Amino acid sequence: MAGFRLSKPYTMPREDIRKAAQGLVARLEREHGVRSRWDGDTVRISGSGVDGRMSFHDGNIEVSVKLGFLTSVFEPVLRSEVQRYLDTHVS
Repeated sequence: MAGFRLSKPYTMPREDIRKAAQGLVARLEREHGVRSRWDGDTVRISGSGVDGRMSFHDGNIEVSVKLGFLTSVFEPVLRSEVQRYLDTHVS
């Protein structure tokens, strides 16, 4: 199973980090048809061939994504999209 992990430190207030995370989740839902489920400061993302988790704590936002065989061809594009979003919206 293919996938990736990303991590980015942050110094923003927790409320701003949550808004940034919610924005990323909304974008993934809209553009990739995934579903999300929040549990505190962690969100689970799932869809056809995609299973992911994003959490923020202790000054670090972490993203972990597992991709099925057919969706694994999109790994570089998805990784780049998530990294670009974090670089733009998280500080």
